[in-house]
Amino acid sequence: MRLLVWLFRAFVFFTLFAFALNNQQNATVRWFFGVEWQAPMVIVVLIAFAGGCAVGVLAMLPSWWRQLRKARRQSEPVPVPSAEPVAATPSELPLEHPPREGL
Repeated sequence: MRLLVWLFRAFVFFTLFAFALNNQQNATVRWFFGVEWQAPMVIVVLIAFAGGCAVGVLAMLPSWWRQLRKARRQSEPVPVPSAEPVAATPSELPLEHPPREGL
């Protein structure tokens, strides 16, 4: 199985390497107000990919933080009640009817 994984990785690497070699011509990126930037096509594609990854990670951060807070709240230790009996005050005792006399 490990051999198949390494063969797949090698295939992906050589495919991307061949893509880079075939796209060495300059590409022009035109910005606003007449600003132009020229760079090899591979660099432009790499920057666009990295920018997309960064935007995706930034979009996921609030969700990850919310899940992290929820997991931390759930992993907090629950307080264990003490084993000592607590004396009840008269107002906390259950109401009992007095026995009827004379019946």
